Amino acid sequence: MDGAGGGPSGRPIYHIVTEAEFRAQNDGRQYLPAEFAASGFVHCALGASVLPVANDYYAGVDGTLLLLRIDPTRLKSPVRYEAAAPDPTAGSSHLATSPVFPHVYGPIDMEAIDGIGILARGADGYEWPLEFVASLPPSR
Repeated sequence: MDGAGGGPSGRPIYHIVTEAEFRAQNDGRQYLPAEFAASGFVHCALGASVLPVANDYYAGVDGTLLLLRIDPTRLKSPVRYEAAAPDPTAGSSHLATSPVFPHVYGPIDMEAIDGIGILARGADGYEWPLEFVASLPPSR
């Protein structure tokens, strides 16, 4: 599966990011994480993989963790569904959730982000957002 579509049925893809980085790397039109320079793509996940990825990679992160819900049909950058390239220093539970992960080869257009949720920590790790909002309020 290759191209700007979301694979079968155009289902949403998700990107996890701290609120601080999202605000810093977002120019109002596009968001491009700092890690893009090293990897060449934006790491994303399908719904079933979100919480395992959050728990594997973000367990020690301080601050608010956001979940961007992205409509892949509204992206200008191509999306490729590829095998995971896990970080050997992180957990691996997310590898059991999907054989492929969506990678976006370019910036995320703000118009493609159709919801932003907060990943809160519960007793057993991160929990799915209670709601998704259209945009973040201005910084305090």
